Amino acid sequence: MKILIVDDSKAMRMIVRRTLRQAGYGKHEVEEAENGRDALDKIRSAAPDLVLSDWNMPEMNGIELLEALGADGPSVKFGFVTSEGTAEMRARASSAGALFLISKPFTVENFQQALEPVVA
Repeated sequence: MKILIVDDSKAMRMIVRRTLRQAGYGKHEVEEAENGRDALDKIRSAAPDLVLSDWNMPEMNGIELLEALGADGPSVKFGFVTSEGTAEMRARASSAGALFLISKPFTVENFQQALEPVVA
């Protein structure tokens, strides 16, 4: 499985990568993108199986990325890893096609609970 981590913070991309390993997903191929626009290019060219995206980023934020993917037709499995998790955001993410929203700060268990049904 190919996983794309999308976050404008290099430190947060490293933390998400480490948490994936700790949650048992260390054998999967993991790539990174620094914003939604970079991610959209990588998704269209490399076709990852799962995208883990931040919500707030420059150039193209996470919800804009998800909506752009939805306009392309059948999309990649997509979830958010973000510092905000209001009910409104969760509803918007879900209606746009996100499978989950993990709020920061997160735990290994949060990742396992969110990813297990998606990866299975």
